Amino acid sequence: MTARLIDGKAVAATLRAEVAEKVRAAGFTPGLAVVLVGEDPASSVYVRTKDRAAREAGIDARTIRLPADTSQTDLLGVIRTLNTDPAIDGILVQLPLPNGIDARAVIEAIDPAKDVDGFHPVNVGHLANGHPALVPCTPLGVMKLLRSAGIETRGARAVVLGRSAIVGRPMAALLLTADATVTIAHSRTRDLPAECRGADILIAAVGRPEMVRGDWIKPGAAVIDVGINRLPDGRLTGDAAFVSCAGVAGAITPVPGGVGPMTVACLLENTLTAALRRR
Repeated sequence: MTARLIDGKAVAATLRAEVAEKVRAAGFTPGLAVVLVGEDPASSVYVRTKDRAAREAGIDARTIRLPADTSQTDLLGVIRTLNTDPAIDGILVQLPLPNGIDARAVIEAIDPAKDVDGFHPVNVGHLANGHPALVPCTPLGVMKLLRSAGIETRGARAVVLGRSAIVGRPMAALLLTADATVTIAHSRTRDLPAECRGADILIAAVGRPEMVRGDWIKPGAAVIDVGINRLPDGRLTGDAAFVSCAGVAGAITPVPGGVGPMTVACLLENTLTAALRRR
């Protein structure tokens, strides 16, 4: 392995400590409500992780568990109540939602000032225009990892592999704001390996295990692997084939232990940001 490892666990731990320090200095307790509909195992684990991290940072975390057969009308009613609750600064509805519930309608029902996931159209629009906004946690975490590793974005060519509204598109907007020249590549991109080989910074966010190979990487490039995929044998792997990519890249994030911890840490930071703005 020649690439320098970007340790997301360490960077996230520092960020969580900074958030906890700011919460103590703020003189009030921010409130975070996480709404979980159904019993999806992965979502349940993730929600428990968020709850524990929030409490450790001094944030009042509330998990609202609703049965899988909850109607969209009832879910929207819960969100309306949280929107008007003065003790709640951040609202997060855990995705995916059960069949029959329109996720877009649910996201749009959240008060944009409490939208700590950064998915509301108002926040998406502010981000696209380069204005201050609550930013989706995973792309925000990627930017913090790049800064922590001393990877220069200004003037760099960045390729974002994946165009989802949750990661790919906001990731591109943040990189543009950071003065990178950005290409969004996807499943319909012609000669995808060639596009990736031109990147100084490659963000892999397609959800396909080990899709990106070492011969897709420009020597010395930074590879940020957003993917978290579980293989049939139970192992977790990213969207990049770690061993082959690490032999070419200049810096790379592992899976697990790279971007994942940053997502939770940035959720805490967004909750504090929302709380301070509301006050």
